[in-house]
Amino acid sequence: MPEREPPAWMWLKERVARLRQPAAPVPVADEPLAAVVKTAVVTDSAAALPAEWVSAFTADGRLAVVPMPVMVGNEIYGEGEDDITRTLSLALASGASVKTSRPSPGQFEQAYLAAQRRGFEAVVSIHISSELSGTADAARLAAARVTIPVEVVDSRTVGMAQGMGVQGAVVAAAAGQAAPEVRDYAQQQMDKTKVYFYVPSLEQLRRGGRIGAAASLLGTVLSIKPILAVDGGRIVPLEKVRSAVRAVARLEEIVAAEVRSRPDGRSRLAVHHFGNPGEAETLVARLQEALPGCPAPQISALPAVLAAHAGLGVLAVIVGEGSTAQEP
Repeated sequence: MPEREPPAWMWLKERVARLRQPAAPVPVADEPLAAVVKTAVVTDSAAALPAEWVSAFTADGRLAVVPMPVMVGNEIYGEGEDDITRTLSLALASGASVKTSRPSPGQFEQAYLAAQRRGFEAVVSIHISSELSGTADAARLAAARVTIPVEVVDSRTVGMAQGMGVQGAVVAAAAGQAAPEVRDYAQQQMDKTKVYFYVPSLEQLRRGGRIGAAASLLGTVLSIKPILAVDGGRIVPLEKVRSAVRAVARLEEIVAAEVRSRPDGRSRLAVHHFGNPGEAETLVARLQEALPGCPAPQISALPAVLAAHAGLGVLAVIVGEGSTAQEP
């Protein structure tokens, strides 16, 4: 598929813009499609998609987001089904037990069958890195149970880096592309992403097995504030910094250098946080000052399933590029 923005993108932007109007929006299913949409897109809540974006494209079944469960103590919560932000924040602050799990194959099976009932010919199912979760495996088990063809994609990333691939898939599907082209276009988008983040403590990542005990101990004993990245689907230490202030400043420098290394006007940024929206807003303001030619970054709280591992105070920046650079 060509690199330039598909014609369907303007139609998608107009649809999202209508949902922001004060007047009651026209139901998505009542509007004519930009093209005959043959392929539905399924993902999981680790994609960190903006709520308004999800609302715009789930009404007619072209997009489904399967919630990933979070267990706080003995209670299980579903991302998007329960308001767990406050509960999770208190649990993380107090050191209470917080665990996550993959969705069940049955949840994916239901999503695929729903797409089939709505008349879609195929599904592209895009999921959090298999190095961080067994979600893609659950999706593959479900795909083997249904008759509708399902392309399961291991994003090898997380957060809005995964979300940008999902958005690219929706764009390609809206342009009338078949499942293989939708899959490939989503992969192109994800291949262009970089994930950089800072956490005040590595303890939650250690507890969840997302980073080695040695690295966690180094951060605790020596008060090292690491800059982390997602590489090859895994969380890896990128740099070691001696203070929180310097870590955030270094995060800004790394992101700015990444954007400047790309073609002018093609970069797109997203900033995640959890429990520290003010810090995220400050980070965004500084990035905008440093990168005046880059569109304003999207700010969003990290999904609970990711915050459960990153902990309070996380700041993450996703750098992407491509057809979704002008995402509203």
